[in-house]
This record gives sequence, C-alpha cells and structure tokens, in this order.
Amino acid sequence: MATSFIAWLKYLSRICGFDSIDSFPPGHRYARTAWNGAYFDIASDMKPDEIERRLCAAIANTPTVFGYITNPTPRMQRALFCVLDERVRSKGNADELLRLLIDAYRSPHIREAIPGLRAAIMATELDETGARLRSVLGFLAQMEAPFDVIELAAPTTQTLDVINGAAAAPDQGDARQEWTP
Repeated sequence: MATSFIAWLKYLSRICGFDSIDSFPPGHRYARTAWNGAYFDIASDMKPDEIERRLCAAIANTPTVFGYITNPTPRMQRALFCVLDERVRSKGNADELLRLLIDAYRSPHIREAIPGLRAAIMATELDETGARLRSVLGFLAQMEAPFDVIELAAPTTQTLDVINGAAAAPDQGDARQEWTP
C-alpha cells in the first residue's frame, strides 16, 4: 500500500512539474541527450523545445556547463560556438571551451552541428593538446557561416524611407510625401 502511494505521489509530482528531469523524454529525437540535474533545474512538465531553449540559454550565460551535458544537441553546440566565437574575437580564453567540445565528441551518439566536425576532431586524436585545439579552431574558422549566423543584405533607400516615415507616392515616381499611418 505504501509503495503504491509513493509511486502515485511521484507520478503526480512529475505531472505537476514539481520534479526535475535530466534528459529528454523517451522517444524524443535527442533522447540520448542528458544533463546533470544539479546544474540545470528543468521541470518535468516542460516541452522539449523549451527544455532545449533553456539549456542553450544556460550555455550562453555560463558556457562551462556544456561539460555537464552528454550528447549535446546541434542547437546546444551552436550556442557554444557563439560563445567560442565571441571569446576568440575578444582574445579571451577559448581553449577551455574547445576542450569541452572535443570531450563531447568522444561519444559516438552525438549529432554533428557542422558537417565534418567529428572527422576534424577525430583526425587530431593523436596530436598534442595545443595542436589539436588549434586544428579544431582552424576548422571552425574555415566555415562560411560557422555559427548559424544569418547575414542580412544592406537596406535599400526605399526601406530606409519607410523606416524613417516617408514613402514614394505611387503616381509620382520619385516624388516624396509624408507618410501618415
């Protein structure tokens, strides 16, 4: 009787979101992704997309927590790439983050965020640490858009006019008139 009552309380706690989880639900495409619950407080009633978004936000704020995630998703890896890019540009210490990335790729179950990244990491397996880090960083630097950045085209004159409140009159060609919404 006591065992079934405790089981019922655990079930109720999980359904209500009082329980914390440390992996995606079974059957999810990233079901092998797990994290240390001591570093991430993820409620059990949270949707998988929200879970992933929160983990990515945690990585962006404190990138060393990436080391407490097993088989990070490509989106989590891209969050680490953004911080890594920022550190490289500001001449900060990127070595620690590169080591976390290389350690994550020791698992055969991790999905690549960038095609060829696993091969680049495995090709440097026998190199000393410094050479390995430089090689992986070189691979990441060669990517055209390595961190999922969308570059926007420069705004046209017409776009700037609309933003500034003026629009071309349809019957007068280039003549301008004040635009009142």
